[in-house]
Amino acid sequence: MAGVEIVEVGPRDGLQNERVLLPTEVKVDYITRALDAGIRRLEATAFVHPGRVPQMADAEAVMAAVPRREGVTYIGLVLNRRGLDRALAAGVDEVNVVVVASDEFSRRNQGTGVQEALDVWHDVAGGAAAAGIGASLTIAAAFGCPFTGEVPVDRVRAIAAAALPSGPREIAIADTIGVGVPTQVRALVAAIREVDADVPLRAHFHNTRNTGYANAVAALEAGVRTLDASTGGIGGCPFAPQATGNIATEDLTYLLHGMGVPTGLDLPALAGTGTWIGERLGIATPALLGRTATFPPATR
Repeated sequence: MAGVEIVEVGPRDGLQNERVLLPTEVKVDYITRALDAGIRRLEATAFVHPGRVPQMADAEAVMAAVPRREGVTYIGLVLNRRGLDRALAAGVDEVNVVVVASDEFSRRNQGTGVQEALDVWHDVAGGAAAAGIGASLTIAAAFGCPFTGEVPVDRVRAIAAAALPSGPREIAIADTIGVGVPTQVRALVAAIREVDADVPLRAHFHNTRNTGYANAVAALEAGVRTLDASTGGIGGCPFAPQATGNIATEDLTYLLHGMGVPTGLDLPALAGTGTWIGERLGIATPALLGRTATFPPATR
């Protein structure tokens, strides 16, 4: 089977929902361990207001200290033009912009409605293009909103269509609160393909209701070849009630390798890093692979 790119989101989407504020050097160590395990595209930090997300207050310091290796792409999350300016000055390789699929969640998460968030997307995408870097769009809460309930497929399709004129490097569908099931994955991928058959797609799943890995397989079967995951399975959204961690990079990699899908990642190294970050956070991480052995033991 064709290979899959795993985008490591632990340093941003993972740490942003954890209560412990880790020192910059620990975040950089977390990133370095991911690179050593074979990760080549990584969401390193977010350029957002530190009062809203204090876990990301050291974004510039993180970017100043990360290893610069050939073939590695560092992504910075930005929510407005000021965030873009900070990200460009810090030396990111790519930016990611979030547009939430429901107005209520968008206002709570970003202080704007969906249309205003799309306007920001166009502004940021234009600024990124002028600076020579790519901009990706994540449609958050694409599978459901914690405040208003189910999100119609047509709404996600319309957001994707409205975003396309600014040339997204990629569109990601995100199950921010972990409510999705495989039939929804297939429906959303098909809906976006209806408006653009060629735009690269990425999928971002949380495992809140234990459907994240099934959804990842459904995305793969629907033709998605880039999946987000967080080593240790940490994370969530600080503005969504009861939002829990991302699917774990190590558990997803075990699943993909067992299916014969190459990832280029070192499975034991990922499992060890998942345990390591849990110790730094003082938690038992949701990832399961670090609690047992790979099978067969030499699986890479």
